[in-house]
Amino acid sequence: MKLISQAYDFMDNKTIRNTVLVTLFLVAASFPLYFGNHTLNVMLTAMFYMLLALGLNIIVGYTGLCDLGYAAKFAIGAYTTGILINTFGWSFWWTLPVCIIVSIIAAVLIGAPTLKLRSDYLAVVTLGFAEIVRITAGNLMITGRASGLHGITRPEFFGLRLTSFTHWFYVYLILIVIFIVISNRIRQSRFGRALVFIREDEDAAQAMGVNTTLYKLYAYVIGAVLGGITGSFYAVQMTSISPTSFDFTQSVNILLAVILGGMGKIPGVILGAAFFAIFPELFRDIPFVGDMRMLFFGILLIVVMINRPQGLWPDRLSGRR
Repeated sequence: MKLISQAYDFMDNKTIRNTVLVTLFLVAASFPLYFGNHTLNVMLTAMFYMLLALGLNIIVGYTGLCDLGYAAKFAIGAYTTGILINTFGWSFWWTLPVCIIVSIIAAVLIGAPTLKLRSDYLAVVTLGFAEIVRITAGNLMITGRASGLHGITRPEFFGLRLTSFTHWFYVYLILIVIFIVISNRIRQSRFGRALVFIREDEDAAQAMGVNTTLYKLYAYVIGAVLGGITGSFYAVQMTSISPTSFDFTQSVNILLAVILGGMGKIPGVILGAAFFAIFPELFRDIPFVGDMRMLFFGILLIVVMINRPQGLWPDRLSGRR
């Protein structure tokens, strides 16, 4: 534990931290040169969960809200993009602004009347919202009903159609950098400090004049927008989506990545998403272990949570509680 604390102190130096981040980015950018399609596909899964975890971290990690329906956020983005491309023939890049607007509207509609609730009550509402979105998508003609949308055209970027694992690796890598910058700017802003204040003690924040309901709504909207954007890219990368891709298990997986890594800490959230997506794959081809890899993964999760209840890389303020 002492070594971990020393590592945290080491990374808190701004110059060293920036140097390490640039080095990590360059190393990550070189991965397609050394790894095959199977490994890149596993990495894409990990990067996908990193994007979703970074979005959920705004809601859960920064603000302390309990959201059990985050799959609905990226489902809205995925279906918005899929419908606009398949039904109306839009270019993918033009669907992104619409996706952002739809995500904001959906977040306001569900968040405005419910964010006065706390803890278990809010969790139930978000879970109900996710189920409403999933069931609605499974019954509407425009969403393809239970079979979903298929044949979604992949986008072009300056004449290059994004089809290979390498293309999508770099797309997701750029998105992760953008999401990290957004998350970091929020965390260091006055708005971000207010969110942390709400997370630590909402009653005290309200007594100090912070409009807690409004700030929570802002956080909810930002998290929904990041999830919606991720869903848009997911739809065109996979070229098909269905309601089963956005079930309750998916929401739990995203929340697990945030909690496992350390709520409120950007490197922790990324580490948690990578751990969650990559670790089970390491045991897939091992004889007598591959079939039970999720059992071993569950045991490891229990061990980690017992020894690191605040996550692998917790936020310092969160770690004091």
